[in-house]
Amino acid sequence: MLPSIAFLLCAHILLAQVKVNFVINSLPSNTPDPKAIYLAGGFNDWSPGKPAWQFTANALQQSLAPGNYEYKLVRGSWDKVECGANGGPFGNRSLHVVHDTTIYLAIADWQDLHPAIQRTHTASANVHIISEKFDMPQLGKQRRVWIYLPKGYETSKKKYPVIYMHDGQNLFDGYTSGFGEWGVDEFLDSLKAGQQQFIVVGVDHGGEARTVEYSPYESKYGKPLGAQYVDFLVETLKPYIDSHYQTLTDAKHTTVAGSSMGGLISMYAELKYPKVFGSAGVFSPAFWVNPPIYDLAKTDTQKAGRFYFVCGDQEGDMEVGDMYKMANIVNYKMVPYTEVEAIVIKGAKHNEAQWRGAFPAFYQWLVAGIK
Repeated sequence: MLPSIAFLLCAHILLAQVKVNFVINSLPSNTPDPKAIYLAGGFNDWSPGKPAWQFTANALQQSLAPGNYEYKLVRGSWDKVECGANGGPFGNRSLHVVHDTTIYLAIADWQDLHPAIQRTHTASANVHIISEKFDMPQLGKQRRVWIYLPKGYETSKKKYPVIYMHDGQNLFDGYTSGFGEWGVDEFLDSLKAGQQQFIVVGVDHGGEARTVEYSPYESKYGKPLGAQYVDFLVETLKPYIDSHYQTLTDAKHTTVAGSSMGGLISMYAELKYPKVFGSAGVFSPAFWVNPPIYDLAKTDTQKAGRFYFVCGDQEGDMEVGDMYKMANIVNYKMVPYTEVEAIVIKGAKHNEAQWRGAFPAFYQWLVAGIK
C-alpha cells in the first residue's frame, strides 16, 4: 500500500535545505591544478565540472536537502578523479546530511597521475552497436545506440517487446560504464528457454549535456532539451527499430526505463506519449530537478499506463519522498487506468549496483503486464 499524499507532502515540507561546508585540508603536493577541483555526486547528477561545484581556496559551500549522498572529488573530468594512495582503488565518499555542518576532506592521490587501469569489455555476444553516430535530428546531434537481441533471434520468426533505455554506456559493457554496468545482457542471457525475452535499445547519454537532455523543464542546469530527446525516441528511433527488427510495436509491448535523470525523463516520456510507451521503469528518479513533472502527472488523469518505481532507502529522505509522491499521484489520479508498483530497497544507494540488483524484479513486473 502506498503512503498517503498528505503525509508525504507534510514530510516534504519539513526537509528544509541545510548548509554544508566542504573544506579540503589535505591535498597531494603534485596536484596539477589545485584551483580546478570540483565535487561530483548524487546531489548534482555526478557532473564532474559544474562551475557551481568548484572549490575556491579549497572551500565550497552548498545548500542540500537532508539525506544520504555519495560523491567524489574530481578535477573537471572523470579521467582526473581522486583515488587511493599510489593509484589504488577508492570508493565513493558518503555524506549523511541532517543539519548545517562542515566536512573536511583529505585527497590521497589522483587517478590520472598513474598508469591507466586496464579495462575489458563485458558485453555479451547478443549486444550490438546499431551506430556510433545515430542521427538525432530533434537535437541536431549524433549518438551511439546499442541493441540487445534475444538468444536465437537470427533464426526466430518471433516478434519481441522492446525496452528503450537511457545511459546506454552503463547498460551492457563494463568497459564503457563510468560507475559499473547494469548487467542487462547478462540477466537476459540467463533466462531459460520459454521465458519471455525482450529487445533492449540503449541510447548513450550526452556527457556534460546529460542533465539538460534528460530535463523536460527549465532548471538551474540550463535550457531543457528533454522534450526534444523524447521526441527523438518516438519520432526517429522507434520507427527505425520497428522497421529493422522483429518488434511488437504497440504500447503494451513498449517500455521506457532509466535511472536518476533517466528515471525523470522516462516518467515524462510515458506521460507525454502514453500511446507509444505502455510502461515506464522509473529507477531512483531525480524529480527534484524538475518539480513541474508533478503537475503534468496531475493533469494527465485519463491516460492509461504502468509505472514501476524503485529506489534505495540510503538515497535520502527527499529521494524516497519524491518517488512516493509521484507514485501516489499516478495511483490515485489515474485510477482505473493505471498500474503502479513502488519499492524502496533497504540498504541500497544511488548507484548502478542498486539498479543492476533491481532489474530482475522489474523484468518480472514487465512480464506480468504483457501476459
